[in-house]
Amino acid sequence: MRPDFPDRLRRATDSLRARTSAQPVLGLVAGTGLTPFLDEIEVAARIPYGEITEFPVSTAPGHAGELVLGQLRGRAVAALSGRFHAYEGWHPDDIVLPFYTLRALGCERLVVTNSAGGLNPEFPVPAVMLIEDHINLTGLSPLSGPNDPALGLRFPDLSRAYDPDLRRAALAAAKALGLDLQRGIYAGCHGPALETNAERRFMRTIGGDAVGMSTVLEVMAANHAGLRVLGFSAIANAATGGPDQQPDTVEAIIAATEAIAGQIGTIVARMLDSGDL
Repeated sequence: MRPDFPDRLRRATDSLRARTSAQPVLGLVAGTGLTPFLDEIEVAARIPYGEITEFPVSTAPGHAGELVLGQLRGRAVAALSGRFHAYEGWHPDDIVLPFYTLRALGCERLVVTNSAGGLNPEFPVPAVMLIEDHINLTGLSPLSGPNDPALGLRFPDLSRAYDPDLRRAALAAAKALGLDLQRGIYAGCHGPALETNAERRFMRTIGGDAVGMSTVLEVMAANHAGLRVLGFSAIANAATGGPDQQPDTVEAIIAATEAIAGQIGTIVARMLDSGDL
């Protein structure tokens, strides 16, 4: 992190505290095309990122670019409707600032979602995948540079980056709902170009089941900050890199993601109702 990051975080938190007395315990992140995942929130306030001191402004398609505060199944939540990506030109500090801010507001758990390509040829498309682990192929780390011990450990352990208990609860919720929840490893790339076929085959060889352009830096920061993380990928396109690989468009990916966003919301709601989240 840059030396000024703690001051930036303080300013962002103070900016929000001046506008709301909300004390959320659960943070939610809606990725590309996944805004319907947040539809059940009883909204108390919507704050555009541009009105939050130090926050960047989201430019990615399918991202609303606002912080949503309210109640979900009786739980106080803070939802990031849209995120920031390295391919937009943002520094890792900018990308992860909202997650430290959620922690400062009181969040203890975090649900991250993203739209992803299916590297695993066994995955149906579209489908929802529970993220069991990730591979960081961005070449970046939000933890590089000076470490403020008030924010987290210098060397955080990421061997359980996606909380095992929350993952088990998500699988149980999906089973109870009769939903076919895939499980796999998310490979996070820099973007913005969609991957070459050779890159996709390489990522599958090293263990990736899905590929996207977000999430990994956020989850590193969330673990550093002490948040328990649960992650889902909406598998929106087949990305095996095989001889039958078809061209992809962002528009088609967003449409496929929107079609299954509700499944993620249903699983999260079930977990909240059962007290597992």
